[in-house]
Amino acid sequence: MVQTSETKRGKYELKRRAERQEENRRRITEAAVELHTTVGVARTTISEIAERAGVQRRTVYNHFPDERDLLTACMGHYWAVNPLPDPGPWEEISEPEARLRSALGEVYAFYGRHERLLANFAADAHVNPTVREVAEPYYRHWERAKEVLAAAWETPDERRGGVLDAALGLALEFRTWSTLARRGGIGDEQAIEVMVGMVRCSMMRD
Repeated sequence: MVQTSETKRGKYELKRRAERQEENRRRITEAAVELHTTVGVARTTISEIAERAGVQRRTVYNHFPDERDLLTACMGHYWAVNPLPDPGPWEEISEPEARLRSALGEVYAFYGRHERLLANFAADAHVNPTVREVAEPYYRHWERAKEVLAAAWETPDERRGGVLDAALGLALEFRTWSTLARRGGIGDEQAIEVMVGMVRCSMMRD
């Protein structure tokens, strides 16, 4: 089938329109992430997102009809650019305290690099059910990290589900790092040793 110049022009226009839509979506997502980082989800408005992205308010709504759609895109974009620490390589370290130290070194360094966003995220998740729902993959990631760390202690399943589980969960919490590093004013290495000591004590038998 021979394509006419009009047909070719029509296909070109459709391609250009799709590219513009994709570019607008990217700009809106990045603008929203920047605002979520600086002021948090609760204080971010559609008008501010539109202004920062250089689009109209209706364009934001066309791409993201509700808050869940926007937050899902923002989280997907942010974690794609800034991957969460990978628990996989930790499994290569057999000694439990060495595994925990290595893991917390990565985790606490990650928290330090993304502190502002994570602080806003924690505050927003506390009061906004949509944030908590969209963040479910984030929470599952840390559950997986906790399982990898617990496995190094070759303890019965009931102990893993008890004090050890709670201790490792606390050690991996962003708020734990923030309390020690910011409120407590200690460095990451000291914070890690505090947490390793706590987990060690959780494994002591009566």
